[in-house]
Amino acid sequence: MLSDALQTALNRAQDQVNGLVLGKAQEVRMTFVALLSDGHLLIEDLPGLGKTTLAHALAATLGLGFQRVQFTSDLLPSDIVGVSVFDAQTRAFQFHPGPVFTQVLLADEINRAPPRTQSALLEAMAEHQVTVDGQTHALPEPFFVIATQNPVDLAGTYPLPDSQLDRFLLRLHLGYPPDAAERALLAGADRRSLIAETTAVLDADQVRALRRAVTEVHASEALIAYVQALLARSRHHPGVRVGLSPRAGLALLRAARALALLQGRDHVLPDDVQTLFPAVAAHRLVADADGGDGRRMASAILQAVAVD
Repeated sequence: MLSDALQTALNRAQDQVNGLVLGKAQEVRMTFVALLSDGHLLIEDLPGLGKTTLAHALAATLGLGFQRVQFTSDLLPSDIVGVSVFDAQTRAFQFHPGPVFTQVLLADEINRAPPRTQSALLEAMAEHQVTVDGQTHALPEPFFVIATQNPVDLAGTYPLPDSQLDRFLLRLHLGYPPDAAERALLAGADRRSLIAETTAVLDADQVRALRRAVTEVHASEALIAYVQALLARSRHHPGVRVGLSPRAGLALLRAARALALLQGRDHVLPDDVQTLFPAVAAHRLVADADGGDGRRMASAILQAVAVD
């Protein structure tokens, strides 16, 4: 379990982000789950709904380095990971790091870039390193990617390949804020000014300590059997062409441990798994012609598997 001081700081961090991103307490909690699980977060929604504000607020609250990359149709992989440039004085190539060398990276509108550029993040997200000209460069720790994407039916978008989608622990939709939150947003101070004045509640060392604590949260044999049953059901569920992999099961368990920790528990409950399952599974499920969308399939799988 966490020390009282670290648990208090974690609660304060969540409260502070909620004070900057109004009316989205569940989505803020899910963002903390993804970060503490050593995963990455994909937010799919229309422009202007607070995706960038959430990323800025999280980085400022946790005292982490932050970079933003606006993905466009002409963005090159080297614009993300960096490039080696020949230095005439030393007569050698010098590596110039790209914006991926940060702790919180906002990959904004990732599906506006072509697939080759999207895939430039793949090694960074999976291995926390990049390789340029045969040289491997480690990324700072913690390293956390928040990618946003516009709905695929909007003009100028390229669907993310399955291999890239699978690297995201969770996929969320923010949606419009509730009426009271929207009124407070319209009547309040500019969010960018508030974030600029924000004082960090945690630091990088404490975030690393929280990630280590997540791995110590207990998951019982019965809980693991429940997760395995969900995986098995996904591979045979009507309308599903490609079910969940073992990696998806590991991601679900990591996220459930993080959610338990955020709620002050040292053990995982089935409720944790059920809360997270749609966000973990929906973007990994591949439907057949009549299968519908991922969230509906994930909800149907949850309903079909009983908790023993």
